[in-house]
Amino acid sequence: MGTLTSFVTLDGVYQAPGGLKEDPRDGFEQGGWSVPYGDEDFGRFVEEVFGRVDAFLLGRRTYDIFASYWPEVTDPADPVASRLNSLPKYVASASLQDPEWAGTTVLGGDLGKEVTALKERTGREVQVHGSGALAQSLLALGLVDRVHLLTFPVVLGAGRRLFAEGAVPTAFRHVGGRTTEAGVSTQTYEFAGRPEYGTYELPKNA
Repeated sequence: MGTLTSFVTLDGVYQAPGGLKEDPRDGFEQGGWSVPYGDEDFGRFVEEVFGRVDAFLLGRRTYDIFASYWPEVTDPADPVASRLNSLPKYVASASLQDPEWAGTTVLGGDLGKEVTALKERTGREVQVHGSGALAQSLLALGLVDRVHLLTFPVVLGAGRRLFAEGAVPTAFRHVGGRTTEAGVSTQTYEFAGRPEYGTYELPKNA
């Protein structure tokens, strides 16, 4: 199963949730917007997600951010670091050639075929974290089975949006969710095909 976990603002921005300098593309200066909301409820949700992973699939930018930090976290009891450092990691990149993070494989060919094969040979979840551009490509290819959408109670008015104009019309089925004490809405959706459409009809005697 391909699972995407994405942090977004109320206005749909996914860019640079974890730090001021994480992703300054297009002059974006509001990085780190998710940090004030990282409470115990949020931590428990993250632990639950990482408890179901068998492999990671990352975009190049997110991979570089992770690779600069997580290998230095060596506590075996850390539920995030222990899995990121020990489980297979796949990077969709046309330029990365010699990754130093142990357990990394570069996917540089046909994304659809390579990810389909990866999902077929992975027992539990292949998880995508962040990786906005990759996530958009996977959604367009129909390769995302489940989405954990974490919506933070903040509006930025600028930044790259996960569901941008031109996204492939997609329907999802809501399968669970809750809200953290800090106000982060953590909702889970499963792929349900293409949208259906209709028209609200007024009562005939209105």
